[in-house]
Amino acid sequence: MQGFMMLVAALGTYLGLLVTTTVADPNPPQLDPLSILPTLRRQKRDWIWNQMHIDEEKNTSLPHYVGKIKSSVNRKNANYVLQGESAGKVFRVNADTGDVYAFERLDREKVSEYYLTALIVDKDTRKNLEPPSNFTIKVHDVNDNWPVFTRRLFNASVPEMSPVGTSVLRVTAVDADDPTVADHASVMYQVLKGDEYFAIDNSGFIFTATKNLDREKQASYEIVVEARDAQGLRGESGTATVMITLQDVNDNFPFFTQTKYVFAVPEDIRVGSPLGALFVEDPDEPQNRMTKYNIVQGEYRDTFTIETDPTLNKGIIKPMKPLDYELIRQYMFTIEATDPTINLRYLSGISGKNKARVIINVTDVDEPPVFQQDFYHFRLQENKKPPLIGSVQARDPDETRHNIGYSIRRTSDKGQFFRITKQGDISNEKELDRETYPWYNLTVEAKELDSNGIPTGKESIVQVHIEVLDENDNAPEFAKPYEPKVCENAGQGKLVVQISASDKDISPQNVKFKFVLGTEDSNFTLTDNQDNTANITVKYGQFDRERAKFHYLPVLISDNGIPSLTGTSTLAVAVCKCNEQGEFTFCEEAAAQVGVSIQALVAIFLCILTITVITLLIFLRRRLRKQARAHGKSVPEIHEQLVTYDEEGGGEMDTTSYDVSVLNSVRQGAAKPPRSTLDVRPAVYSQVQKPPRVTHGGPGEMAAMIEVKKDEADHDGGGPPYDTLHIYGYEGSESIAESLSSLGTNSSDSDVDYDFLNDWGPRFKMLAELYGSDPREELVY
Repeated sequence: MQGFMMLVAALGTYLGLLVTTTVADPNPPQLDPLSILPTLRRQKRDWIWNQMHIDEEKNTSLPHYVGKIKSSVNRKNANYVLQGESAGKVFRVNADTGDVYAFERLDREKVSEYYLTALIVDKDTRKNLEPPSNFTIKVHDVNDNWPVFTRRLFNASVPEMSPVGTSVLRVTAVDADDPTVADHASVMYQVLKGDEYFAIDNSGFIFTATKNLDREKQASYEIVVEARDAQGLRGESGTATVMITLQDVNDNFPFFTQTKYVFAVPEDIRVGSPLGALFVEDPDEPQNRMTKYNIVQGEYRDTFTIETDPTLNKGIIKPMKPLDYELIRQYMFTIEATDPTINLRYLSGISGKNKARVIINVTDVDEPPVFQQDFYHFRLQENKKPPLIGSVQARDPDETRHNIGYSIRRTSDKGQFFRITKQGDISNEKELDRETYPWYNLTVEAKELDSNGIPTGKESIVQVHIEVLDENDNAPEFAKPYEPKVCENAGQGKLVVQISASDKDISPQNVKFKFVLGTEDSNFTLTDNQDNTANITVKYGQFDRERAKFHYLPVLISDNGIPSLTGTSTLAVAVCKCNEQGEFTFCEEAAAQVGVSIQALVAIFLCILTITVITLLIFLRRRLRKQARAHGKSVPEIHEQLVTYDEEGGGEMDTTSYDVSVLNSVRQGAAKPPRSTLDVRPAVYSQVQKPPRVTHGGPGEMAAMIEVKKDEADHDGGGPPYDTLHIYGYEGSESIAESLSSLGTNSSDSDVDYDFLNDWGPRFKMLAELYGSDPREELVY
């Protein structure tokens, strides 16, 4: 049987050599398709040689025999030639025998097949004796390569505490040998370093070998894996390093860094403000730190809250209620730190360090007064002035118990209507009108006072809302202005207008208005509809437009308040011309419609009375002044009525502040009159001399002299300031200049001659014309 099998194999090999189609090079010449079917036609000539194969990396000496090329036609003058890229370099042929040799050691991993062309040429003419034939030399693989990893370093990660067999990553090693040859390219893996934590299968998958991978103990692992082919050629293998990082999971409870925390906070700390922080440690990474703080022991869960800072994972203690040193000076409670997101299946045990004691000491602060209520609401009947509207009370929360003073902060003009006592009692200064302001919002200040009644600077405020209650003190009136019209030929019962009413007071839901016509002597009828409206209709018909173009109807409107009030509103009904269809064609514009209440009538009457009295007083005053002028009172008598008698003396003999004789001396060229021996001061104008007749350069000299004398008078500190109106208005009966007041300027009985002004130049021309004896006299230069 074994011999039969060997015979069959040999026969198959022989037949394969005969029918195997040669492998062409990348650009082979085009052959006749029928040439590949030798059984269909008779082949006269053909190439015959064994299929060529050669093993790579042969250890024998070069050259290596590959095979023999031979034609079926033997010719003595034939030579064999090889053509191709590797011909002459790698492969050569014996021209006479056709034997092919390899002159280099072949490596299948570099080139696995070589494409050549065989030729038979004439030795002499070098012409082809046979058509060219393409063939391939295949390099047989030998297991001469070991696996090589695609990378020298691999990085991977896996969650800590993962169960055994959890896949981490897959590494790949490549063997360059022919994979079609059994076991030449098969790779086997194993862990050389770190096999107590990780393992690898023949597919290159690395997986965990233990469940005790704790990131908090060791965060990363460096393992070395080896790749070896199945035959283990030469004992060579490839290695690679794998860096495996453990991913953190929330498997640890937070624990306090200390067992007791003590804080001191002032009693006036604001509700919701942080007063202290609690610190914990959590071995997990920040994204897995979700600490929650709770008060587990103590009666102050409603007084304090502990919020978690998401960034630093610390607990912030905040008061939820106001603290009071006078009530509670120390708070003590136990807190617990937990993590509600912790993965309990990874938890090995609960630490006892997740509880701590907190002590909060409250310190005393001088606090402002505290009102008993957050705000106050009082009601006040309008048009009333009771002795007390309401009271506000504040106290000193400190142990000192200072007295409290109250005041109303004047934030608006409304505050002036009220006052508050030292005891906090609020009352109104005058009666209030709800229709003017229905509400008054006051700000009351409470100030802490010391033993002397002086404010200490501590104060607080409270809002006081005073509601003015309504009283039926406004009479009803028309709901809107009406402009009724009626045709002059309107018939009896014709509807003129329907009226309604309104009331400024707060009207109840069941308000009822009654309408009554104020006069019966009219051509109109009022009908109360009992629904707060009334109809005005024509009573007789046919109006005389020439006699009256408007009819004024007083309407009495009463409400059902307590007490009931009645108001009078007047309708001005215009009588218009109409066409046959009853449409208005022409109407006069009605005067402004009036709706006046009794209070408005009283106010108007008082205004008219006041204006009349003022007019009479003005008339009497003017009449008295005319009578005084008729009696011819002198100027000094008039001055006595205008000027108070609080000055010493009555004339020039008693004063030295202004000496008119100096001017006269200048005019007359006389010497200065003697001064009183009682005053030894040099007179202000003692040096004044009559100026010479003015020449063309005179006015400048006069101006210089006036400026000098004015400067001397300005710097004379001994002169009294006798420059009031009543002093210069009346100089006394014995003065030679009499009065300088403008009240006597229209009199012509003055003895003063102002002709000397004509000698003073053009600057005094106007005065010379007004006061000189002959205004038309020309000035002499």
